[in-house]
Amino acid sequence: MDSPLLENIDNSCSNVEEEKTPNTVVKRFGFESKKLWKIAGPAIVTSICQYSLGALTQTFAGLVGDLDLAAVSVENSVIAGLAFGVMLGMGSALETLCGQAYGAGQIRMLGVYMQRSWVILFITALILLPLYIWSPPILRLAGQTAEISDAAGKFAVWMIPQLFAYAINFPIVKFLQAQRKVLVMLWISVVVLVLHTFFSWLVIFKLGWGLIGAAVTLNTSWWVIVIAQLLYIFITKSDGAWSGFTWLAFSDLFGFVKLSLASAVMLCLEFWYLMILVVITGRLENPLIPVDAISICMNINGWDAMIAIGFNAAISVRVSNELGAGDFKAAKFSVWVVSITSVSIGVVVMIGVLLTKDYFPYLFTTSVPVANETTRLSALLAVTVLLNSLQPVLSGVAVGAGWQSLVAYINIVCYYLVGLPAGIILGFKLGLGAEGIWSGMIAGIVLQTTILIIVTSIRNWKKEAEEAESRVRKWGGAISYDQ
Repeated sequence: MDSPLLENIDNSCSNVEEEKTPNTVVKRFGFESKKLWKIAGPAIVTSICQYSLGALTQTFAGLVGDLDLAAVSVENSVIAGLAFGVMLGMGSALETLCGQAYGAGQIRMLGVYMQRSWVILFITALILLPLYIWSPPILRLAGQTAEISDAAGKFAVWMIPQLFAYAINFPIVKFLQAQRKVLVMLWISVVVLVLHTFFSWLVIFKLGWGLIGAAVTLNTSWWVIVIAQLLYIFITKSDGAWSGFTWLAFSDLFGFVKLSLASAVMLCLEFWYLMILVVITGRLENPLIPVDAISICMNINGWDAMIAIGFNAAISVRVSNELGAGDFKAAKFSVWVVSITSVSIGVVVMIGVLLTKDYFPYLFTTSVPVANETTRLSALLAVTVLLNSLQPVLSGVAVGAGWQSLVAYINIVCYYLVGLPAGIILGFKLGLGAEGIWSGMIAGIVLQTTILIIVTSIRNWKKEAEEAESRVRKWGGAISYDQ
């Protein structure tokens, strides 16, 4: 039980915050925006830096040759992409639990939750190992050419250490985000990105290590991030959220696994969706140029998605914290603020893509045919970045509120029963190629986003706060707050 002194301090802080909260909608919007940007700003920079590790490796590989670009692109998009989706999804259970526990004042449970997630994600990494070891036949079975599959498979085996870095990193990220300790992740990621850029140039170009050099630098960069974040947590104790290793990490694992699996299914269905675009494109005739072009577009889309992922993290923290504290009105208002902000940025990025469509491909390739094909696909890329400015935000709301299972069903229907079949029909049956495949899959994103908007709008937020209270009691002890 928390001490009366701590409860009084918490209540006093809450009252002060309420007194400072503006009354008009415009002022409330600005007040909430400040809260969101304190989390979203550093989270966006962190996400961009960490995404850029793989993207820069892909860029350096593309400047070496088309096959190297295809190998790194396919490994990043398919093998590592699949593993990234699983690990991030499993780790995202902490967004619900840590966020709501933090809002409810159950700080001591955050470290226990993180350790439980480490146990689960380490086992998950072991299960995913065959995907890396036998990636060439898996990629050929998925439709990639033998040349691309063998090159990507060689790179995948060298990237196994990254898989285990994911297992430790994602729980750490959710643990720190729930406490709004995002600046430390920002600085670590920025420093590592600078070092990664230099050593990638040195190893890949100057020393001529090629794909092996790319794998060594990428693995090292991810592990430096993990070790630096762990040192921060162990040294600072994270204001009481970390109290050392405990056997409690192995208790209640079944229920924790259930929530982790629900989170994983929800996020994997989203994360893999555009990844599948690269795989399907590999089944076209003469796929090397379309695969390279789509990979470049997915690279740009990935960088833009990091902005939305930053807002995803911010709204997940805000919603889970406010629901954990019982303030469902603040949680609902946060959703509107972050949605408007993220979509506004998406419009700007969309315009930027269209204005630079003849230029940005040459940042990734020296091949004129690949650049021309990328330019042809730029209109679809522009539409995708606009949609992806809102869709991850709504997913963040779902994670913060604990709706993972519901959204998983929505994703199955929209993405895999509507969007994917539509893409296959347009791309292969109607002969529209990569443009047809992508267009059909965009239809799935539109449908999913529309449904999530409706679900978020009609949800009973007071009931969500009550369910958050029940969830915190189940996982970390009783709390109390005024209704």
